[in-house]
Amino acid sequence: MIEIKRIAAALCLAVLAAPAAAQAPWATIQFPQDKDKWWWDGAWWERGALPAPANHEVRTRKATYRSGDVDVPVGIHAPAGSARFPVVVFLHGRRGIDPLTRLVPLRLAARGFTVVVPDLYSGRFIEPFPIRHDPALEADAALAFDFALALPEARGQAKTCIVSHSRGGYYALKALVAMKRQASTACYVSYYPHWQHPEAPEPMQVYQYAADVDALEVPVLVFLGEHEQYQRARSILAGIDSLKAKKRDARAIVYPGVGRGFDFRPPEVRSFADDLAAQDAARRSADFIRAHLGGN
Repeated sequence: MIEIKRIAAALCLAVLAAPAAAQAPWATIQFPQDKDKWWWDGAWWERGALPAPANHEVRTRKATYRSGDVDVPVGIHAPAGSARFPVVVFLHGRRGIDPLTRLVPLRLAARGFTVVVPDLYSGRFIEPFPIRHDPALEADAALAFDFALALPEARGQAKTCIVSHSRGGYYALKALVAMKRQASTACYVSYYPHWQHPEAPEPMQVYQYAADVDALEVPVLVFLGEHEQYQRARSILAGIDSLKAKKRDARAIVYPGVGRGFDFRPPEVRSFADDLAAQDAARRSADFIRAHLGGN
């Protein structure tokens, strides 16, 4: 027993005496943005300059558009005043449009965009949080692109951008690829998108993304939290890697310390990290959309 204690003590002393560099950490976590620091801002680092965000008071009006024999309700959020702003489309996720999720497109409008928000579920009397996927929603989503570009505010605008979150990322994906709206789309932005058919078998949910992802040709920007569910995060990052391998413009940003819903988690459970991530994503979304809509 004495000999065992001596060996244990010697091992402890050896570990303590070892150089710090030789002691590997228990785990290492690397996010996509750590591989190359594209986010580096020399003006901030050297001179303390911070970007000044655009802030607009937002007005909301209601409309509908026709999809077959269904009237799809639409909310249109736009900056107040007579100036014209680029028109974009927002597609909701499995929650549908409720008092929390309506804040996401409203905040985008406050950055200086007219945001078209179809309520895909209400038009077809689908309850919030559906388990099954209704393929009719893919056509409804695609027609939102046409409706947006037909608005008076979009006069002279050849393309729009699509912003979404959660299952809305799948609706947007199908609208772009299966419903062939890429020609009228300048970019795709999504928060933790579901990139697999909602009713696909479990192995496909965990290990594969929908084939439509590889057909994306428009620039792609995706946000997710470090604590996103494994199967969702894995398919998103695998899809982004595949698009990059095809030399497409695609980027994923992973926010440390947050999970799904950071863009709309309610005040009673909201964290400082949620707010930092949501504000940063809102700013980056606006910059990304402006860069790709250009003068359209």
